[in-house]
Amino acid sequence: MAAFTGDDEKGPQAAAAKDSASSQASATATAGSGYVSSLPPKPNAAVAASYVADLVEIDPDMATKSADTLVSRGRNQCSSIREWPDDQAKLIKLAQYRFTTPKHPAGFSLAKAEKILAVVHERICPTW
Repeated sequence: MAAFTGDDEKGPQAAAAKDSASSQASATATAGSGYVSSLPPKPNAAVAASYVADLVEIDPDMATKSADTLVSRGRNQCSSIREWPDDQAKLIKLAQYRFTTPKHPAGFSLAKAEKILAVVHERICPTW
């Protein structure tokens, strides 16, 4: 028999509020601790347009994805660049995994993934 925690009477809303309060407290604690976000800021419209154009140049099938999707994937790739800056092979595989299209559901070739990685690094997080 499960132990009674008191949350059972309050239901899912109370649990969600408790989780939210816990998340806010954690965010507040890390804000003053020098925490650096693992995602770069969203690029401005001009940078985003250049970034998308570079990706479409690598493979025209990239145009099947929205600019927002491509920017989001790029920002996520930047988090990997920050985490594994010296593991080029891993970063290429992650780019291959992240950037997919209907014609390339398993990702692009390693050669194209390497080019994608370079564009992400240059356009989305050049200082990382």
